[in-house]
Amino acid sequence: MKIRTRSGAALCAALLAPTLCLAEGSRGAPGHADVEKQLQELKQMRQDLSEQSKAFDQRIYQLETELYGEDAASRSTPMPGVSKGYRPGKGFNLFSSDQGEVNFGVFSYVRYLNQQDFDDSYTDSFGNSKDMDIRNDVQFQKVNISFKGWIFDPKFHYLFYTWTSNTSQGDPAQVVVGGNLGYTFSKALTVYGGIGALPTTRTTNNTFPNWLKNDHRSIADEYFRGSYTSGFWAEGELAPGVQYRAMIGNNLSQLGVDGAQLDDGFNTVAAALWWMPTTGEFGPGEGFGDYEFHEQMATRLGLHFTHSREDAQAQPGTNTFENSQIRLSDGTLIFSADPFGNGTQINRATYQMAAANAGLKYRGWYLEAEFYQRWVDNFSANGPLPVDELNDKGFQVQGSHMVIPKTLQAYLEYSKINGEYGNPCDVSVGINWFPFKRKEMRVEVQGLYLKDSPVGYSSVPFSVGANGWAFTTDFVLAF
Repeated sequence: MKIRTRSGAALCAALLAPTLCLAEGSRGAPGHADVEKQLQELKQMRQDLSEQSKAFDQRIYQLETELYGEDAASRSTPMPGVSKGYRPGKGFNLFSSDQGEVNFGVFSYVRYLNQQDFDDSYTDSFGNSKDMDIRNDVQFQKVNISFKGWIFDPKFHYLFYTWTSNTSQGDPAQVVVGGNLGYTFSKALTVYGGIGALPTTRTTNNTFPNWLKNDHRSIADEYFRGSYTSGFWAEGELAPGVQYRAMIGNNLSQLGVDGAQLDDGFNTVAAALWWMPTTGEFGPGEGFGDYEFHEQMATRLGLHFTHSREDAQAQPGTNTFENSQIRLSDGTLIFSADPFGNGTQINRATYQMAAANAGLKYRGWYLEAEFYQRWVDNFSANGPLPVDELNDKGFQVQGSHMVIPKTLQAYLEYSKINGEYGNPCDVSVGINWFPFKRKEMRVEVQGLYLKDSPVGYSSVPFSVGANGWAFTTDFVLAF
């Protein structure tokens, strides 16, 4: 009541001030000292109102955080001290009212890619030799335009986006238009329907684009992970610092796959559970690197499990960007016409994959490791196969340091796959320069060494069979 009374008194005074001046003017012009005094009083009233408005915003922000969580898409009030026009993590606010809001965001980059150190060809484990398509070019790479916010009720939120990769023009799903709808019942339960990433590894668990390497993964992560599909999922916080995400979907990767290619069952499930024991958070999007410069050590432990019954007909095109396909560790697609060279084709198979990760951040330093194990079995084929099961393991380790806080970050990453048809690995070393001392704009320079890469497609800097160094320079904008 005190805030309301003061605000009302200040408003009345501001409204009455011109009337008093006119009345005084009828008795004789006021002196300079009187006008200056009235001016200072009005300025003080305006400052008091501004401070009271900030107090209201602070309280609303605290209550929304309690209801929806720190990073909830349904938040209607920006963090105090942040411009109402631009909201980190949400983009530019185009419209806000008591009926909803619209926020606009963009992710895009220009990339120079040099693969001239790659070997000209590679031979798989069955003796098949294939030529490499080596690149040395500049591309205005991906463009992701998103609109997100809420409508009618802050608990009912939406995300709509269009996403294209210029290097994939001519491939299936070169342009993706997708999104999802969600409703927050409580801090422990938000449900979604639409297109989403299966939470199979750290990079598919809503961390994008908060990665050390711009828009691509290590080959181990790329080899084991799932991708985007249509389905339903739930997420929330079970206890302080303990969160989950679980999804049921159509298949491991639906980009480039039409509805007629899918079978008639929901055979894909993925779930992630993670704990942040020390600080209860791990930075924006729980991403990689300590750009935020944690003064107290932040820690994170996570587990993932995925199960999917995959059908040959429901596989995306080989070069579809962001695709995920089941391969042997020499790069051979298990759903190709004759994967083992004995004339037999696989029609269906069961994919299961477990991942465990642990990471820490402290004063600009970051270190994290992730371990993978994948089982592929229960084959349905048109003839005999030389194996009953494929069992591959792998890991990745990555670390970084803010050499100059808010400005310069150096990173190093290594990954390896211990597979039944080869043991490929890769090493990445690079720097990220933030010229405006903000994460939304960065320049990345990277050297990437590959040994027998089993994965790759046109929108990432590596390809299947790659041996040697690739070099990239990226100019990235993400807001």
